[in-house]
Amino acid sequence: MIAVPQTTIAILPANDIARRARELAAVLHACVHAGASVNFILPFSEDDAGGFWIQKVLPAVCAGARTLLVAEIGGRIAGTVLLDVDTPPNQPHRAEVSKLLVHPDFRRRGIARALMADLERLARAMGRSLITLDTRTGDAAEPLYASLGYQAAGVIPGYCRDPFDHTLDSTTIMFKAL
Repeated sequence: MIAVPQTTIAILPANDIARRARELAAVLHACVHAGASVNFILPFSEDDAGGFWIQKVLPAVCAGARTLLVAEIGGRIAGTVLLDVDTPPNQPHRAEVSKLLVHPDFRRRGIARALMADLERLARAMGRSLITLDTRTGDAAEPLYASLGYQAAGVIPGYCRDPFDHTLDSTTIMFKAL
């Protein structure tokens, strides 16, 4: 576990995902409404966000395909990141990062960096030596990942819809050897 001032990073067990779904939904909802390009577009309700954690994440966590790390401050979930290890048989050395989210109320405190550090430790412990991810090209997350040692493999134009309008944004595919 890594600690930054008043922040604790921990794995959220499957049995706690349903119990804390409203808190998880609040983080995802706030991030999407702040412009995060994390698969969702407006309108996006807290019920929609809760459905993601219960319908998509919980079954994958129960199956051992994903691990959910959360950052807590004062007992409140301030951030999340998912480690996806559901890779094909020819890629048992690889894992993927998704849903690195920090609630707008808690940004600029090193939470994203701390979540990624613990995610990488977990990936190593699981025998993974390559981490991949994608991020909207030009987002604040792109230089964060670069500062953590992730390298851009390339850019795919027109990859996803902007959360606010119908424009298409590019995505940068990134990787890091552990």
